[in-house]
Amino acid sequence: MSQQPNPYATPRSVPFAAQVGAAERADFIRKTYAHLLGAIAAFIGIEWVLLNSPVAEPMARAMTGGMGWLLVLGAFMVVSWIADRWARSTTSPAMQYLGLGVFVVAEALIFLPLLYLAVFYSSPTVLPTAAGMTLATFAALTAVVFIWKADFSWMRGVLAIGGLVAMGVIVASILFGFNLGVLFSALMVAFASGTVLYKTSAILHQYRTDQHVSAALGLFASVALLFWYILRIVMAAQRN
Repeated sequence: MSQQPNPYATPRSVPFAAQVGAAERADFIRKTYAHLLGAIAAFIGIEWVLLNSPVAEPMARAMTGGMGWLLVLGAFMVVSWIADRWARSTTSPAMQYLGLGVFVVAEALIFLPLLYLAVFYSSPTVLPTAAGMTLATFAALTAVVFIWKADFSWMRGVLAIGGLVAMGVIVASILFGFNLGVLFSALMVAFASGTVLYKTSAILHQYRTDQHVSAALGLFASVALLFWYILRIVMAAQRN
């Protein structure tokens, strides 16, 4: 019986971006950020459809009512893991795009309750302000990596531990009913900024030149996390 190829195996013939010439590396980076922009555009489009549909309010209420948010977070983590695995496929470009697409849809769904509050119960300036702050922060962090060519791979362990601690605090807040205030959001902005540095550095040092879809997914996840907590801070400032 012939052994089936592993779609997630690393092909030794494909080099990392840091190992190729400047032209090939620039092409990989261009493809990665083009796919990132495509993912952001798709996210905005899905959110526009959801927020302008009659299901927006009942979905937002169902997702956040009782233990609903805990179930949503659990489902999101499972779907995110699967989507990332698909996006890392080395044998099927279609599976890579499916992974990215599934992840964008999952992000759009989990953002719905927060964006519903931002659109219908906050100042019209809240969303543009948060989006502008996110873009400026992302651009600055990206410049740090590409100008200084810094390798932030050492942050992997720190971010893993920080992510587990943050998830523990979030679950505890759901179970015991306490509110996560602005300080927590500020700490999470710092955490998300760290993930942007790590993922941007990984584009050069940890991704192969055929993994632009997977690299775009990683960047999109970091940008979404950064936007989530910046938006929470802006909404809290507007309420005060």
